[in-house]
Amino acid sequence: MSQRDYYEILGVSKSAANADLKKSFRRLAMKYHPDRNPDDQETEKLFKEAKEAYEVLSNSNKRAAYDQFGHAGVNQSAGSGFGGSGFGEAFSDIFGDIFGGSSRSSARKGADLQYNLELSLEDAAAGATVKIRIPTMKHCTSCAGSGAKQGSSPEICNTCGGHGQVRMQQGFFSVQQTCPKCRGSGTFINDPCNTCHGEGRVKEHKSLSVDVPAGVDNGDRIRLSGEGEAGEAGTPAGDLYVQIHVKPHPIFERDNADLYCEVPISIVTAALGGELEVPSLNGRLNLKIPPGTQTHKSFRMRGKGVKPVRGGPVGDLICRIVVETPIKLDAEQRDLLEMFGRSMGKAIKKHSPNERSWIDNMKKFFEDIKS
Repeated sequence: MSQRDYYEILGVSKSAANADLKKSFRRLAMKYHPDRNPDDQETEKLFKEAKEAYEVLSNSNKRAAYDQFGHAGVNQSAGSGFGGSGFGEAFSDIFGDIFGGSSRSSARKGADLQYNLELSLEDAAAGATVKIRIPTMKHCTSCAGSGAKQGSSPEICNTCGGHGQVRMQQGFFSVQQTCPKCRGSGTFINDPCNTCHGEGRVKEHKSLSVDVPAGVDNGDRIRLSGEGEAGEAGTPAGDLYVQIHVKPHPIFERDNADLYCEVPISIVTAALGGELEVPSLNGRLNLKIPPGTQTHKSFRMRGKGVKPVRGGPVGDLICRIVVETPIKLDAEQRDLLEMFGRSMGKAIKKHSPNERSWIDNMKKFFEDIKS
């Protein structure tokens, strides 16, 4: 327990009214509170002294005992933590000042909304401006969001006195809970607006233009500040988050900044080589196929992919070759292929090294089983 004079600690005279005590304690608490002065033992000590002094002087019985007997008159009761109601209220107010809050439950900011936007790969890569229409809540224009009929205004709640909280005393403990009448707002609408019925908000659909930046991908979100639902009692609206979903493309698959596409070619082109056109997001490109190209061979075309929305180099276009087996052959084509096969059989190691290697491995496999 501090042995300094309580009036001196608070910086007030012995005739100071409770309002002056509260004002002084508020100033000292905001100055010395530990959360504002972390790891500072000296300011923590000053805060505790101010708290102890106010706890005693704000209680009329303790103050009378202190004025008559000094510290000896309050040694048994001071510092118990269950001071008069004046201390609890002041401490609640002060904490609200320190942390930017209020002892009253403030009206809530409007809810955030999410809109799922489907885009083509082309629009996602190049960027686009898209019109969307969303259901939302907006501030009622009839009452300017107050909820009260035009010409009237919300009244101070007579149950909680505008605090938004009611206090119940249970022995030494004081329990605080949200006011059941005003639901924590501190005000009560006696004459509600005919348009919004006291809600302060009305439902509507609104149209917005969304600027989609170039390079967005699945899972990216675009935040539109203040385009969510209107808040209660005229408080700010929430935000709208536009979630990007890129539709499957018939030709390309995207992997970050790179694009992939499968390019089917005939066995003639694969064997003899050639040149063919392949698509890209920026137009047609020529792809050279060297002789003897195998299926699953990939060709990388630098800088023909997507530029990422968060910066970095443009990706590549990777063309994966798929050698297509001819179907529905006529008699002449079958004869030619059979003739071609007989000619290949004489030099399989030269013309089909992978096939020859596979055959050799298969033979060895069966020989090992027999042995």
